[in-house]
Amino acid sequence: MKTMEVLIELKNVKTYYFIPKGLFKTIAVRAVDGVSLTVHRGETVAIVGESGSGKTTLGKTAVRLLEPIAGKIIFEGKDITHLKGDMLWFRRKAQMIFQDPFTSLNPYMTIRQILEEPLIIHKIGDPSEREEIIAKALTEVKLSPPEEFLSKYPHMLSGGQRQKVGIARALVLRPDFIVADEPVSMIDASSRAEILYLLRNIQREYKMGIMYITHDIATTKYFSDNIAVMYLGKIVEFGPTSKVLKNPLHPYTRALMEAVPDPDPSNRFKERKVIPGEPPSPINPPSGCRFHPRCPYATERCKKEEPKFVEVEPDHYVACYLYE
Repeated sequence: MKTMEVLIELKNVKTYYFIPKGLFKTIAVRAVDGVSLTVHRGETVAIVGESGSGKTTLGKTAVRLLEPIAGKIIFEGKDITHLKGDMLWFRRKAQMIFQDPFTSLNPYMTIRQILEEPLIIHKIGDPSEREEIIAKALTEVKLSPPEEFLSKYPHMLSGGQRQKVGIARALVLRPDFIVADEPVSMIDASSRAEILYLLRNIQREYKMGIMYITHDIATTKYFSDNIAVMYLGKIVEFGPTSKVLKNPLHPYTRALMEAVPDPDPSNRFKERKVIPGEPPSPINPPSGCRFHPRCPYATERCKKEEPKFVEVEPDHYVACYLYE
């Protein structure tokens, strides 16, 4: 990946939500708290973690649906961190596929109108040209013949078909970068593999960079090149998908792997289980390593000092004192 073109780079990005408390106070929710990440053209980076780890906030920040309070976002060599005014050029190059196919599509618009809207906003083509672009996008996501879907409304489609429409809507602009926020979590299991392979094939054809957000680490081996494991707003492990899945280093990554059903007992970890329980609140995260309240290997040092990333094997990094 080192020889590939850098598409988007996040440098120590922090995105907080501020919640009112009383009349004059606010409290900060540290959803993303110092994340550095690079996505190359033609590469898929999976962001993995349980609910509340900051994955979706990171994705929305990457496409500037949210503005970070610190750090930098560099897209194709241009700093867009606090870019104001005309962002139409960026909106055309960076798109997002949302998690919920039932609420992300306007129920009062036909499939034709849903897919034509971004083309109209970006002044792409005349009506006949837009018709061709829409038909091609529907064909690419396996909704064919397109004529059968153009006049339908979202409620007339299955969950898998709606998600395909969401993918087609992102594709009509031919973006360079896509954030796919748990695109298969709310559809039936029979459609999940189809959607992931569909995205993979489209990515290879158009050389897009994809940030794939998921809580299901098992799906990453079919779709991603690298994995970033996220916990309470921070990345705790990063590396090539094959290496992370074969040899997970961080105790939290191991816990995620233990939660994956596997019919082969030899693939299960026989070590001490992670202490059960919900993660601490991102409003007031623990000092030191954020995972130490649930980690069976935690020491006094883990409670006081935050570990730094170390390269344990080529391109495989972890933030854990077990590997110093």
